Amino acid sequence: MSATKRVALMGFLLESNNFAPVSTEQDFRTLCYLSGQEILDDIALPNGRLPTEVPSFYRAMERSGTDWHAAPIVVAAAEPGGPIDQAFFERTRRDMEDRLRAAMPLDGVYIAEHGAMTATSSSDPDGDLFEMVRAVVGPDVPILATLDLHANISEKMVENTDILISYRTNPHVDLKARAEEACDLMIDIWKGMRPQVAFIRLPLVAPTVTLLTADGPYADLIRYGQKTKTDAIANVSVVAGFAYGDTPMNGIATIVTAKDDMAAAQELAEDIATRAWNMRQRFKKRLTPLDEATAMAVANGNDAARPAQIFADVADNPGGGGRGNTTYFLQALINTNAKGVLFGVFIDGPLATAAHAAGQGGHFTATFNATTESQYSRSFEAKVVVEKVSDGEMVGRRGIWSGRAISIGTSALLRLGGIQIVVGTHRKQAADPMVFELFGLNIADARSVIVKSRGHFRAGFDEFFPPENVFEVDAPGLTSPVLSNFDFKGLPRPVYPLDEEATWSGPPWKS
Repeated sequence: MSATKRVALMGFLLESNNFAPVSTEQDFRTLCYLSGQEILDDIALPNGRLPTEVPSFYRAMERSGTDWHAAPIVVAAAEPGGPIDQAFFERTRRDMEDRLRAAMPLDGVYIAEHGAMTATSSSDPDGDLFEMVRAVVGPDVPILATLDLHANISEKMVENTDILISYRTNPHVDLKARAEEACDLMIDIWKGMRPQVAFIRLPLVAPTVTLLTADGPYADLIRYGQKTKTDAIANVSVVAGFAYGDTPMNGIATIVTAKDDMAAAQELAEDIATRAWNMRQRFKKRLTPLDEATAMAVANGNDAARPAQIFADVADNPGGGGRGNTTYFLQALINTNAKGVLFGVFIDGPLATAAHAAGQGGHFTATFNATTESQYSRSFEAKVVVEKVSDGEMVGRRGIWSGRAISIGTSALLRLGGIQIVVGTHRKQAADPMVFELFGLNIADARSVIVKSRGHFRAGFDEFFPPENVFEVDAPGLTSPVLSNFDFKGLPRPVYPLDEEATWSGPPWKS
């Protein structure tokens, strides 16, 4: 390789639920918005704010022995929410463009992206961003991006990058490994490897709860792709997609990158896609009805001989754009006098602030959703005791947030009868035991734990709950896995399983 390699580091991460409120600049400022030297300063911290991929790529490049220089651009990330405000997206993209031009000449660009962002006036801002980067750096500079496996892949994303690398684990615990893979592949390109990419998107939009990678149909596809990967193949990414994006790019996608050999890429991509289509009926799953889950929680509190259980309120997952404040499950537990229950995180900033005003040990009549009442989140009042208050700052202990600084903001632990409820201000799914342990709670003492999360809680709480004691609950919400609950406008139709008659005619190069 030649002299010092200059690599731009950048990212714009948002998973957009088109049925949720618009994601604003403040959503990014709350989680992560760093530019220039701020990015390198954060990388140097033991527990920084950056998405895991960025410091992981940087450190992998450092370990590689490559003579290189990092050109930090902008890294912006927000909790999953609605489409990004178009004006804010455009301002950030222009800032990225200006910084990229100032950093030229470049020998590579690494982008940490989620891949399922929509904007108020664009269904493909990720593709728009990649297109801008390619226009700035030219056709010969390698552009590699890591993506969440819930990305919605567009042709524009594929055409304007050299390699797209998707996570392989759900819950996502391989972010570091995928960033390290991006580093290795960028070095391979510098040594002469020429990526050849085959891309297939299927008319198959799977419910979120069928997309775990420990077992099930999606797990089988991920494992098959890695098992059949040969020395001719640089990367195999089977991308699940994100149904609530409601875009023309929705659908399970196969992206195979070969080393110089397009025929090898196309053969494997078609093999995996055909396998996925033939097993499409497996992408269906029964959820536990709310009344059944409530009865189980009541029984747990009344019978110490029963195993403790964890219930996921999957339809109100802040990690998929849910607001974290639906009350269906909570009120059912209250109405049945359930005991030994930990519940969290309920997102209600005004309620958390009221708890701080009451103080630890204080009693008051709490109004849940006083200022956030919506179609799914009705308000109600109940007498509560403030057991503890917190600023909500913590470092993740397990799973997706392990070692990362995270915050639920002004927060409190409330007791309502036999239920202890963690109330927070910043939307964050209950994916890490720390959201309870922050308040001195011992999860092992609970009889039932209710988490507002879809799947990432599994990697955080598996030390307490084996798979047979994990239940996904059917209740209304912005992230319900029951896709027929939504009025989709942009989703390609017909699409399975919404449309049983959906068909697939094979890869685009054979049509």
